[in-house]
Amino acid sequence: MSESTLEQLCKIYTELNTEDINILKKVESTLNIYADLSNANMYIDCKMNENDHAIVVAEAFPSTSDSVYEKSVVGKFVFESFEPGVFYSYRGGKKSLISQAVTQDGRIVEQSVVPIKNGSHQIIGVLIQEKEMSQQSLVRSEQQKYSFGQETLGTMLGDDMGKIPIISSLLMETLLLTDNKNNLIYANPVGVKFITEMSQTDEIQHKNLVELLPFLKQVYDSKEDVFVFDMTLDRKNLVIKKVRLRNKEQHGETLLIIQDITELRTKEKELMMKSYLIQEVHHRVKNNLQTVASLLRLQMRKGSPEESKAYFEDTLNRIYSISSVYELILANEDADDDDVNIIELTRKVCSTLVLNELHKNISLIIQSNGNRILTSSRKAVSIALIINELVQNSLKHAFPEDILGEIIVEFHSNKDFLELHIFDNGVGMKKPRTSLGLEIVHNLVVNDLNGEFQYLPEDVGTHAVIAFPVSPEVVIYYEKENIDS
Repeated sequence: MSESTLEQLCKIYTELNTEDINILKKVESTLNIYADLSNANMYIDCKMNENDHAIVVAEAFPSTSDSVYEKSVVGKFVFESFEPGVFYSYRGGKKSLISQAVTQDGRIVEQSVVPIKNGSHQIIGVLIQEKEMSQQSLVRSEQQKYSFGQETLGTMLGDDMGKIPIISSLLMETLLLTDNKNNLIYANPVGVKFITEMSQTDEIQHKNLVELLPFLKQVYDSKEDVFVFDMTLDRKNLVIKKVRLRNKEQHGETLLIIQDITELRTKEKELMMKSYLIQEVHHRVKNNLQTVASLLRLQMRKGSPEESKAYFEDTLNRIYSISSVYELILANEDADDDDVNIIELTRKVCSTLVLNELHKNISLIIQSNGNRILTSSRKAVSIALIINELVQNSLKHAFPEDILGEIIVEFHSNKDFLELHIFDNGVGMKKPRTSLGLEIVHNLVVNDLNGEFQYLPEDVGTHAVIAFPVSPEVVIYYEKENIDS
């Protein structure tokens, strides 16, 4: 059996699977009934997979009245700037009601939009009902919205095209109106400046706009009644929106809205360049750390005294801990984001330490307690070093050789504080001894994290706790109910 138009469009332009498409086909089969029942046009729109637009995949018209559109719109692209209700329903999963929406060919309609969901409650499309508003309905609608000042409001919005409307004069966008022969019949002040600069002439009134600005020819040649076009011209980046107006008072008039986004594009390029530079810095820091680690390993092999090798290993572990932070940042797909997932960082640091102690039978357990914790790269370096020192202490001193052991790293949180618990089931210690490692931990916790560090008494093993406040640099996402908080 041949595929329907809806199936073909969905397979070409969307990421919907066969099950989702079948749901849409069932909805499509009822469109004619609902169109007759409501005396309105019915449509199904779906989001496209390669951009932020939507596409009309099905339509139905009431048999008792004329269609809102002069021709079929199936296969037409839908832009958010013209039909915000469609995208509102897609994002929020809620019904959208717009009393005065603009159709694909410039008509004023009442529009209702409801999301269509699959069995997993995912939005796979939207169902749209459109009913054209008569002039009397428009007047009544406006009178219901505004209780006074109708004439003043009309002047502001520019009902009289012989005068320059106040609102359009304040717009930063170019606003142009041409007749059915493409002659310019209105331009706001920004538009006048734009045309005179681009055409190098002051004689623009009632002149053919395509002759004044030849680059607009492809916009006017497009048969689409609603058209959005990006263009780069003379180092200018422009977004051109065209709406062809069709009603009894306006015969083939075309409204153009031209937005100069050159400055925005320049800022985007600057931000992109900044992101590349930051990424390059991260690469160089990581590479430099690896170079230092390589030099230390080389020194260890070239006859360093046996008693000094332990100090080299401690230093190497600290370097690896810092390097882990930059490896996670560089693995992030978002080049602008230098936040580090502390849970992933802990796994990375601890796994390196355990691998370096292959002769010991140690089980390492990391529990997030349902948290996903992100922090800035600055704090991440401090946390990596703290975890390195405390886990390394357990590996060195808690378990004599050939004894099975367990080290647990846990994260507990509430809205104000984050706690890091590291405990083992080793031989324990009566009193913490002063060492370089514990000095590093204490200084980092107090000075960098503004927190507290202590050992808690345990019957078996040792239990270290670091507590520090949640801040804009430390963000906690609760993936499930945190019963350990």
